[in-house]
Amino acid sequence: MRGGAFPTLIAIITMFFAGEAAGAGGSVISTLLLTGVIVLGVLMTLLVSKLLSKTLLKGVPSSFQLELPPYRRPQIGKVIVRSVLDRTLFVLGRAVTVAAPAGIVIWALSNIHISGMSLLSQAAAFMDPFARLMGLDGYILMAFILGFPANEVVVPILIMSYLASGTLTGYGDLGELHALFAAHGWTWLTAVCAMLFSLMHWPCGTTVVTIHKETGSFKWTLAGFLIPTAAGVLICMAVAAFARLFGIA
Repeated sequence: MRGGAFPTLIAIITMFFAGEAAGAGGSVISTLLLTGVIVLGVLMTLLVSKLLSKTLLKGVPSSFQLELPPYRRPQIGKVIVRSVLDRTLFVLGRAVTVAAPAGIVIWALSNIHISGMSLLSQAAAFMDPFARLMGLDGYILMAFILGFPANEVVVPILIMSYLASGTLTGYGDLGELHALFAAHGWTWLTAVCAMLFSLMHWPCGTTVVTIHKETGSFKWTLAGFLIPTAAGVLICMAVAAFARLFGIA
């Protein structure tokens, strides 16, 4: 479960499942649904870990060693300096490394037009048939792909795509955002599948860079990208197929 997915999950839950309940009722429904999503994420992590231990990682010994450093009296100055250098600047550096090229790609796709359509719209139309199998649409899938640098930008990219604005934007009113999504064909099934894919798709760019740095292996970095993505795609397809089979979509 990645923290960057929380804004997307909370917004979808509020718009499509808790918006009709007034007052405390809406908050209770939102809390229960978000808790259920988190629990599902934990269960899926345990299930995938179990499957990997029986397949790819079968027979591979694993161990965990934790060495505690000697206790010393904290030195406030050093703590602040080390925190800034080792944590804040390091993470920001990785984020810029991924986000800067991605920002250029997002701008180009949304502002370069061929035959009267932006490259983003053409890419979304190309991916739409596959996305429909997942209970989504091409714009939603493209928003997740372009949101690779940070999960927090998925919804702004989707708004930009639906409005064809060419710049990232946001909606302050969830009621207006719900109306925008509904006008582009969102149903409860779209909302559920978007939540599931947000929960289980590939990690953000900074996490992928960290995985490669820690493992030193392109193979395991690719596995860390593909395994959750495959799980998300299969779960969404299964939920969408079930809903359509029984006519509840």
